[in-house]
Amino acid sequence: MQQTEARKILKDAPVMWRRINSIGIILDCNSTYANKLGYTKSEILGKSIFEHVPKDSWEVMNDSLKAWFETGNVSDRKITFKKQDGSIFPGILQATSLYDEKKNLLGSNTVIFDLTEMSDEKIKEFEEFFREAKNKLDEIKNTEYNKLDENSKSEYDGLKKMFDMLLTTDLKKLKNKN
Repeated sequence: MQQTEARKILKDAPVMWRRINSIGIILDCNSTYANKLGYTKSEILGKSIFEHVPKDSWEVMNDSLKAWFETGNVSDRKITFKKQDGSIFPGILQATSLYDEKKNLLGSNTVIFDLTEMSDEKIKEFEEFFREAKNKLDEIKNTEYNKLDENSKSEYDGLKKMFDMLLTTDLKKLKNKN
């Protein structure tokens, strides 16, 4: 999958990010997502999102998928995630939809916060990253958006929507969900 300038923002981001298609298959993820779960990126791509949650969390993950289909986004959804070594951690999932130029659903951009790491310092790091990402996206919008092909515009629009949601998320409140 081609890396657009907008997606490069997420490559080594401090947050876990993945993109899934409309049936929950992982199309892309960043290094933070892969490293946190203990996999290589190639071991993750093409797999179901259900492979990264313990069996007793499948219903919660399925409910999250249903909510996403119905509303186009999911916020503050607490889900337990499973690493390759079998250990688990509590996470908060935030997802926004990605559409093509004809407004057909392509999938979602999903960010997951590991609740065991939600310190005040980490929250500051996330918030700073979200502001920097928004600034980079604004720069792309001003300098090259009109030159992008339709797929790249869809990618940009989806990421902009995701970062807009993240910038309005109260991370201190999420921290207390642990």
